[in-house]
Amino acid sequence: MKSRFVSKAGIGTFSILSMLLSFTSCEKDKDNDSPKTITDVVSSNPNFSLLKSAVVKADLATTLSGTGPFTVFAPDDDAFASSGITSSVIAGLSADQLKAILLYHTLGSKVMAANVPAGPNAAVTTAGGGTVYVTKNAKGVFVNGWKVTAADIGASNGVIHSIEHLLMPPAGNLVEVAQANSNLTYLVAAVIRASQGSANVAAVLTSAGPLTVFAPTNQAFIDAGFPTVASIQAANPNTLASILTYHVVAARTFSSDLSNGQSLTTANGGSIIVGLGSNATVKGNSNTSPSNITAVNIMATNGVVHVIDKVLLP
Repeated sequence: MKSRFVSKAGIGTFSILSMLLSFTSCEKDKDNDSPKTITDVVSSNPNFSLLKSAVVKADLATTLSGTGPFTVFAPDDDAFASSGITSSVIAGLSADQLKAILLYHTLGSKVMAANVPAGPNAAVTTAGGGTVYVTKNAKGVFVNGWKVTAADIGASNGVIHSIEHLLMPPAGNLVEVAQANSNLTYLVAAVIRASQGSANVAAVLTSAGPLTVFAPTNQAFIDAGFPTVASIQAANPNTLASILTYHVVAARTFSSDLSNGQSLTTANGGSIIVGLGSNATVKGNSNTSPSNITAVNIMATNGVVHVIDKVLLP
């Protein structure tokens, strides 16, 4: 299913201190005693090798060595891997694309974990002007639904919080996010067809929100009796509208907000039940078995998308 800096002054103080230390200690002692900027911390930690590559390609290393202060939600190599971002993917992205992603992980102030707003899902402006949503509770600190795995990693110009997943800036509103996903073309067709009836579903999904959409995949629609896009285009629009609004919750609900047995009220007035066992699931009233949630926390400007493998039936 998931984001901006203003360049700062150089690191003159750091350079002067380094020169002074060179007269009184060996190089090893100098490295141990000198204050480390965010760039230094990322560069020296082997678990941040992919983040380092992205920072260098995005030409942000100097910025993150500046006076700051900054807060960086830093995905480690495992976080990049779980997000499907490999070194070859990084190599294929432009510097501007990487910069937009990295700035979505960065705040233009120093925020320690203890000072993170409780939320839930408090809106916080990133260094580049985007918005992330943070929550602090008994389970930890979460950003756009993803957990901070190591907090308060100190740096001379701010603080780093390691996070379990890459934070991707929203690609548009909920409809635009679905249109950009090749596995949701049946859903897009259903939204268009449903909007030709008495309810304009497209208008709902492009409204200010916030909304949460449990988005069935193409295969989910096929399994539900819609073998082709043409079959969706021939369906009763009001029937489709009733089904589609059953997949929409009138709130921004990240995976971290879900709990086992939780009942969520949908936009058509019904309810769906969340299950958090070996797999995260959601079940409609008329479904004989629950749908697996296969991807979570896909950001939209007006909400969030979770991908599911079955159509929910009211």
